[in-house]
Amino acid sequence: QVQLVESGGGSVQAGGSLRLSCAASGDTYSNYCMGWFRQAPGKEREWVAFISTGGSHTSYADSVKGRFTISRDDNKNMMYLQINNLNPEDTAMYYCAADFFCVTLLGGGGSDWGQGTQVTVSS
Repeated sequence: QVQLVESGGGSVQAGGSLRLSCAASGDTYSNYCMGWFRQAPGKEREWVAFISTGGSHTSYADSVKGRFTISRDDNKNMMYLQINNLNPEDTAMYYCAADFFCVTLLGGGGSDWGQGTQVTVSS
């Protein structure tokens, strides 16, 4: 089990950028596939991206391709989400999640979750 803490959210204007961070502690972080999800008010939680162990493979939801970049630093037990060209539709609570299997994250699941960091984009 890993404990996850997100940070880096905030309020930005459309077109701006943010870098979200996810700090992990507990179990061996490098063994986990890591992912980002988001949930907008009144909407279901949405998978955004995942990154495999070692960072060799990444995958993104179609809605964020080309604007979001997921990365990880296993030496620091950290994961990141660089978000560029933000638009109001990106407004949501962003969560990081961990699981041994990327397919679980892709399916919307995960063994461990953070508490979320809020991103608000104004037009």
